[in-house]
Amino acid sequence: MGSGNAIRGSRVGAGPMGEAERGESAPRVWISFYCANRHETRPSFANDVAVPDQWDCPRCGFPAGKDPHNPPAPPKTEPYKTHLAYVKERRSDADGEAILEEALAKLRRKRAAVRAAMEAAAKG
Repeated sequence: MGSGNAIRGSRVGAGPMGEAERGESAPRVWISFYCANRHETRPSFANDVAVPDQWDCPRCGFPAGKDPHNPPAPPKTEPYKTHLAYVKERRSDADGEAILEEALAKLRRKRAAVRAAMEAAAKG
């Protein structure tokens, strides 16, 4: 038995399959796309398919268009938002003050009840 490093299912000198085994390829057209960083991408498309207006640049990831002088603008990235930022979007300052006052009142009632229970236990 070998060490398991042998390539199986192939022979020395075997190359990739050619057109004879796969059949003829469809006629193709190469279209240039340009991104905001002035990268040119030339993907190929079959002649009988609709070519998209935009293509993602494989170098920088920005969208690329067909016009080299007017490429699509790069997407705007939103900065990371904290939980507090999302809460402030949903509630006004007055709403926040009301919620805070309600929570403090509840906490004060709870503490008063605990204090009263401790005083009653100390007396009795």
